Amino acid sequence: MIPFSNLELDFNEANLASGISIYLLNAEVFIDTKKMILVK
Repeated sequence: MIPFSNLELDFNEANLASGISIYLLNAEVFIDTKKMILVK
């Protein structure tokens, strides 16, 4: 069984333009891509 854990990440969007970005979540046995919409 894989232990559960939380991870926090401070995200600084100051240098990013509005739009859609794709990010990758990668853990030892889990990989997933998600879309993020940034609106300024």
